[in-house]
Amino acid sequence: MTEDDAGVIGRSVGEPEVFAAIFDRHAPYLHRYLARRLGRDVADDALAETFLAAFRRRARYDRQRPDARPWLYGIATNVVAQHRRDEVREYRLLRVVRPQPHAEAHDDDVAARVVAEARGPELGAALAALADGDRDVVLLTAAEGLSYEEVAEALGIPVGTVRSRLNRARRKLRAALGTDSEEVSVHG
Repeated sequence: MTEDDAGVIGRSVGEPEVFAAIFDRHAPYLHRYLARRLGRDVADDALAETFLAAFRRRARYDRQRPDARPWLYGIATNVVAQHRRDEVREYRLLRVVRPQPHAEAHDDDVAARVVAEARGPELGAALAALADGDRDVVLLTAAEGLSYEEVAEALGIPVGTVRSRLNRARRKLRAALGTDSEEVSVHG
């Protein structure tokens, strides 16, 4: 029988190399989630950040929880949020700093990419318009298949909050997509 995540994490406190089993079990799923949230170019680095943070926090892991997925998704969601904050800070800085004359071609490339992304799939735009917390709940439930309880654990919020955020997000997505469907699904 395979040792559960809690057992592996517990043993890794004294034997750090054992933590590799957690990476092997969960990295593909977390990479997929991070790629959906941040893009494939950034997903590898974000995955490394996620597992580095998990490794550093492993001694504080609640060993009553046999499955580390919600814990890892919570860390990954925090990495996404930090990436978004860094990105906003960078864009604000770019607005303040005047570009050098030779940077015009680069600015045109950036502007073209922003326009192209803005005209992306309707669902992407609708998801982007959601509040961060609502988007996190939608992506963790619909795209990653986590239960309400697992999402609550991952985000450190009550299950009732997960339900209300998901309900609100679905209403907004239906309105943005112009559908009367009761169920809006998100697939990567």
